[in-house]
Amino acid sequence: MVQTINLKKSFGSRVLFQGINIKLDSGKRYGLIGANGAGKTTFLNILSGQEEASDGEVQIAGTIKVGALSQNQFAYEEFSIFDTVLYGNKKLYDAIKEKEKLYLSEDFTDEINARLGELEIICCEEDPTYEYDVKITKILEDLGFDKEIHQNLMSTITGGDKFKVLLAQVLYPKPEVLFLDEPTNNLDIQTISWLENQLQHHKGTMLVISHDRHFLNAVCTHILDVDYKKIREFKGNYDDWYMASTILAKQASVDRDKKLKEKDELEKFVARFSANASKAKQATSRQKQLDKLDIASIEISSRRDPSIVFKQKREVGKEILSVKNIKKSYDEKLILNDISFNIDKGDKIALIGPNGVGKTTLCSILTSNIKADSGKVLWGATVEIGYFPQDATDLIQGDMTLYDWLRDFDRDADISDIRTCLGRMLFSGESQEKSVKSCSGGEKHRMMLSKIMLEQGNFLILDEPTNHLDLEAIIALGEALYKFEGSVVCVSHDRELLDAYANRIIQIQKDGTIKDFRGTYEEFRATQS
Repeated sequence: MVQTINLKKSFGSRVLFQGINIKLDSGKRYGLIGANGAGKTTFLNILSGQEEASDGEVQIAGTIKVGALSQNQFAYEEFSIFDTVLYGNKKLYDAIKEKEKLYLSEDFTDEINARLGELEIICCEEDPTYEYDVKITKILEDLGFDKEIHQNLMSTITGGDKFKVLLAQVLYPKPEVLFLDEPTNNLDIQTISWLENQLQHHKGTMLVISHDRHFLNAVCTHILDVDYKKIREFKGNYDDWYMASTILAKQASVDRDKKLKEKDELEKFVARFSANASKAKQATSRQKQLDKLDIASIEISSRRDPSIVFKQKREVGKEILSVKNIKKSYDEKLILNDISFNIDKGDKIALIGPNGVGKTTLCSILTSNIKADSGKVLWGATVEIGYFPQDATDLIQGDMTLYDWLRDFDRDADISDIRTCLGRMLFSGESQEKSVKSCSGGEKHRMMLSKIMLEQGNFLILDEPTNHLDLEAIIALGEALYKFEGSVVCVSHDRELLDAYANRIIQIQKDGTIKDFRGTYEEFRATQS
């Protein structure tokens, strides 16, 4: 259905990828993975026609419908929620809107009647069952939008809800080719599960970028790996790719070590005998062998895994945290309804619930960034908090270097400790001296994790730390939280992360109360079915 021929993309002298010859077949769902900056989004944008390639071409049959998830959440502010979804089939949208306008005409001339007939044919071709309104209403309700607000303007809803509407927009027409860039961003766990079910039943071709390992495992039949300016195809989901790539990497490492050893032996032989007349012929032969050794062609993955280690300066005492009868309302809407719980030593809590239910509000109350309307938060005297706020990317600003920004949080820290924390998050050498304002969203999140490592608190509160992080960083974060000896409260919709560390689940429900479950996230899910 989609084919690339010698595709290349470069920015000046920097080549993202080149010589890409790939065919995306009908009935296959591809996950596009790679390190941050490898060119995943650029490749997807070229396929969907949103960006030009430097060389080569993309071939898509002219009659095939292509849908790409829009990333511009503010493009439809003056549209109703319903019309924004309908706009996913622009041909149908235009015909319906023109019909509505013509029906308001005072005089029905022959020309108007003829045009109405043409428009009716278009509507019938695009919506043979005349059920577009039923289909759009259902998909919006599935995404959590009550029917009463479907005619409200897009400008009246939150950024997260705008993204859901854009998701509905691309799914509603059921295009044969579907391009999705980070579709799970801003979605809660329940909505992600719904999306997985929708995509598992997609009949055509799909290409999706995601840093959600569970999501890739659930929906993908094939993986496209962007690495070393090439794109390799693997059959299976993300875990299948991980096993295969690990085996390939180990084999490449063995082959590389073998060739390096052979190279060393040949170089020693040539150096020793090239001046010896009796050995000159052998030396020349060995030199030819040496010249043929192409060690550079044996490439191990360009990915680098961060090394996240959370240590605590002091061990926490017996009293840690007691939350008593917390209430919080916004604009007379009750968000947190008489919440009480205690946190004990060793508790590693996943704080979950639908979007907008109050998870960030509770984190902000625990960290004293906002005040509850009533109730108490009682911290133990030995508790030292490490906090990752949801708006981390907005907070990291200015002209300071990465090193100086981190140093500001602990002037007494050893220089080596600061550089080690940055190095663990893949900031090494000169990169530690660049300004924080030049950092990407993913780099800013890694900076915030560097700060938490440097501070060495014994109680971590993390609000959506996986946003902007790649799969390798998310896996490293899960392992670090699991090994951490202190306590954790973490808000995340990434199920792989929750599975990795959580031994207690606190779910905030729509009525503002909580459900407190002691056990793993997998055990919690088993109680919900």
